[in-house]
Amino acid sequence: MTRMTIPLFPLNAVLFPDGPLPLRIFEARYLDMISRCLREESEFGVVQICSGTDVSEVETAGVGTLARIADWYQGSDGILGITARGTKKFQLYNISRQRDGLYVGEVGMLAGEPRLTLPEEFRPMAALLETVIDDLGRLYDSIDKHYDDAAWVGYRLAEILPMPSAEKQSCLELADPVERLRALRPMLRPFRHERGQ
Repeated sequence: MTRMTIPLFPLNAVLFPDGPLPLRIFEARYLDMISRCLREESEFGVVQICSGTDVSEVETAGVGTLARIADWYQGSDGILGITARGTKKFQLYNISRQRDGLYVGEVGMLAGEPRLTLPEEFRPMAALLETVIDDLGRLYDSIDKHYDDAAWVGYRLAEILPMPSAEKQSCLELADPVERLRALRPMLRPFRHERGQ
């Protein structure tokens, strides 16, 4: 596996491939990073914080997701807003902090999941997801929808469902889309009941 060094954005959140990530950027180190990514059309890595904060010492999860900037705007308060989109998962081998406070990581790309038609038993989950995404509106407007793709449906449910970030991280680290859907199915029962499904 080829290793590369990338800038990291440790967050109390999990980013999934093809998923949206709205961020407000105001710290100099991240403004510089975003400027560089826009200029070079490059990506940065998003990793979940396990302990600490990104302004001190931070411990992160070992698997993260590359993010590409899809859109940006200057807020009325002068703060830069961006929408990033997850691309590929990576394994994080080493993390270090530069003098300006920016974290960088030595990473290796993980294999993408094979495109797998959504098995029939999970169709109700995709139907529920479609309803929820329609309700969420703008954040998902520009994202291509693949309700027949097992990995895409699992990733979207994992990012949208209100569950602890450690469970979201487990879903990210799973390499089997069907296993991910099976893990998520019990969490959907209250929502199906609420929506009369």
